Amino acid sequence: MATEIKAPSPGESINEVQLANWLVEDGSYVNEDQEIAEIDSDKATLSISAEVAGIIHFKAAEGDTIEVGAVIAIIEAAAAPAGQKDSKPKASEEKPVEKSPEKEEKPAEEVKKEIEKPIAKEEPVQSDSADKESLLKLSPLARKIMQAEQIDEKDLLNFFKQFRVEAKDVNFFKEHKGELKSQPKPKAEASSWGGSREHNKKKMSMLRKKLAQRLVAVKSETAMLTTFNEVNMTPIMEIRKKYKEIFKKEHDVNLGFMSFFSKAVTEALQQFPQVNAQIDGDDIVFYDYADISIAVSGPKGLVVPVIRNAETLSLAEIEKEVKRLATKARDNKLSLDEMTGGTFTITNGGVFGSMLSTPIINPPQSAILGMHNIVERPIAVNGKVEIHPIMYIALSYDHRIIDGRESVGFLVKVKEMLEDPTRMLFGAKEPIEVLLGL
Repeated sequence: MATEIKAPSPGESINEVQLANWLVEDGSYVNEDQEIAEIDSDKATLSISAEVAGIIHFKAAEGDTIEVGAVIAIIEAAAAPAGQKDSKPKASEEKPVEKSPEKEEKPAEEVKKEIEKPIAKEEPVQSDSADKESLLKLSPLARKIMQAEQIDEKDLLNFFKQFRVEAKDVNFFKEHKGELKSQPKPKAEASSWGGSREHNKKKMSMLRKKLAQRLVAVKSETAMLTTFNEVNMTPIMEIRKKYKEIFKKEHDVNLGFMSFFSKAVTEALQQFPQVNAQIDGDDIVFYDYADISIAVSGPKGLVVPVIRNAETLSLAEIEKEVKRLATKARDNKLSLDEMTGGTFTITNGGVFGSMLSTPIINPPQSAILGMHNIVERPIAVNGKVEIHPIMYIALSYDHRIIDGRESVGFLVKVKEMLEDPTRMLFGAKEPIEVLLGL
């Protein structure tokens, strides 16, 4: 019996997707619920799992643009081949293997294929060529996990070498020795840089294609301007230095810069609601909340997950949400809902070393704040020249609904709160102003 695997719909109004990666090999055995492929839409990356266990046959290739609902693979029901475990082991198989204090034993069935490789090697692996050759035959999914976790192939091989080889492993090797020798030896990969006249072409992902269209549209459809300012980061850096260990222990998250900037932005937006507004036809929509979009560089390109109601969150809650969304972005696990509906965006080019830039508005929003790297610079303080850590900040805005007064005033308020964080507690006002009712 064959089961069709169809391209799912990532969301409403999306009719086409792109097959980004196969995570298994054509003709291989897959377990039920095993992730077999990834698809890209213009908004997100989704994974597809096998509905049944069996032998998979591809009906589409990586890079193909496919209609939602189209068949991308067929799985023929079959029993697991000898030596391969089911993805859902029985309780008896889940018992931990007791290890001798002198020798470390392994569950042989789980690592047979990996151990075959070092056993089958007739010559020792040379360290000079190890970086150029593939030491193990890795599945696409295994290679992807290794890249994501930054696991070196040589370290993985050395790890398996530490396990004790038993009689049944030697017998397994004897039975498959001929198959191992018939496999061609991997060739060293030549560098494509330096002296060569070769080139290659890679199909643009749907996410990158949509991003390109949106960026061009912003330039042509908005009256975008950028205003700049500088922030003395000394107060925030002193706070982080003094409280980072306590903060980490109390909240189980690091105290970063993004929480301070997000909090300063939400307070400033309350005083300048025009910066938090959006154009809708002939109307201007004002929001009584701040859904802050955070630009994150993911494997497929730039994505912008949203922190909902950031104006109600504490610094610790903001940091936890930033960490959660950034992790999901790196793993291509963001949902459409998590990337939809922001009212204002913050982007941090400083993590890449950017000193100054003009960030592009994230439509349909009307403004975006750009953070940059922190560099010690001489500044005038009370008539004296002092060296302080300085960050340049930039606000790009749509001049159709935001005037110079609002844009400059908003950025000045953000600067003032970052240079005096206590003002974040009093709605961007000085504590004495609150006391005097000003």
